[in-house]
Amino acid sequence: MLRIGDVTYLVRDHDEALRFFVDALGFAVRQDETLDGGWRRVVVGPSEGGTGFVLALSDGETVGRQAGGDVAFFLETDDFAAAHARMVAHGVRFREDPRHEVYGTVAVFEDPYGMPWDLIQPPAAQDTDGSLG
Repeated sequence: MLRIGDVTYLVRDHDEALRFFVDALGFAVRQDETLDGGWRRVVVGPSEGGTGFVLALSDGETVGRQAGGDVAFFLETDDFAAAHARMVAHGVRFREDPRHEVYGTVAVFEDPYGMPWDLIQPPAAQDTDGSLG
């Protein structure tokens, strides 16, 4: 069986990225250590496990352009209203109001570098009457 372990996520500053991933999104810090030579390895991901992000320092030209301006990451939740409220309270910028689509409730938001993400609650996680659970 194959699966994706972690993926590289380009950032300008580790601490700025940690505030976004940990405080705003609720991710856990899986690793944060400084290795020989002063290289800092920071890995974050959902506390329940699964694919995480290795936060890699990069220049200003590549940060926020990992997908050429398209949505590259789809953050799934089983409680859209709670996730949305947490993110808004932490200053995350949403490009649109939440909308209901056949594939779920979704809204596009930006990371600290302007890269778009989807926050999505698939239909299976919604109540049978169509309301958010």
